[in-house]
Amino acid sequence: MDDLILKKKKLESGLSKLDSLAVAFSGGVDSTFLLAVAVKIFQTKGKNDQLIAITADSPVHPRQDLRITELFTKEQRIHHLIIPTGEMDSPGFMSNGPNRCYVCKKIIFENITRIASDSGINHVAHGVNVDDQGDYRPGLKAAEEMNILSPLLDAGLTKNDIRQLSREMRLATWDKPASGCLATRIPYGEIIDQKKLTMIELSESILSALGFRNCRVRHYGEMAKIEVPSDDIDQLLDPSVRNQIVNQLKKIGFLYITLDLEGHLSGRLNRSVIAKAGTLK
Repeated sequence: MDDLILKKKKLESGLSKLDSLAVAFSGGVDSTFLLAVAVKIFQTKGKNDQLIAITADSPVHPRQDLRITELFTKEQRIHHLIIPTGEMDSPGFMSNGPNRCYVCKKIIFENITRIASDSGINHVAHGVNVDDQGDYRPGLKAAEEMNILSPLLDAGLTKNDIRQLSREMRLATWDKPASGCLATRIPYGEIIDQKKLTMIELSESILSALGFRNCRVRHYGEMAKIEVPSDDIDQLLDPSVRNQIVNQLKKIGFLYITLDLEGHLSGRLNRSVIAKAGTLK
């Protein structure tokens, strides 16, 4: 607990040194926590107008997450900008190569940095944490190249730390499952398009409505591969639940519905990249 208190104080100290800040706000656990702490710091300094939240809006971001950002910023009275970021106009993104996340983050942060500058804001931060360094994350390189601040990482905060502190702060997102970009459900090398993204989002909303909060539906052409935590597999295989899922996903357009017996694991599709590259980080 003492270690956690020290990490939070380090975060607060770092934020207090900034004269202005734009938080890249996705509505997830990390960026919500970062924004909530920043609000308190800037309120204490009497500089509420020097803090803004900027949310990227494109078909790769779930609509539910966008609604979360709108609700939170309204409740906290934070100046909030939702901006179209245009990833779908980039051939480098749509071709869905192993550097897709780099291309995507470059586009997003270029837009956010420009809007922040136009608003008189000198710094941009995102919610990357210590645990994000343990996977293949080319988007982090884009952030580093553009001098995007990473206050949670600098403070040494892990995902569990952030969830615990978020719970203490009574943030509704403290136990929110990770969602991430919908393009992460499409295997590398398979072209990204609006139809696929819509099918993925609709499929995951169906699973969520049936009680599977932490789920993924991977798009393999005519086949949907469902991932839920191992502990939820028996529930999904209950005939009444399974039949609902099969029927509804077929209506969406999938011909074959499968279940990944390994259970849900974040970054699953990165395995192929890491295996081919050996020591690729």
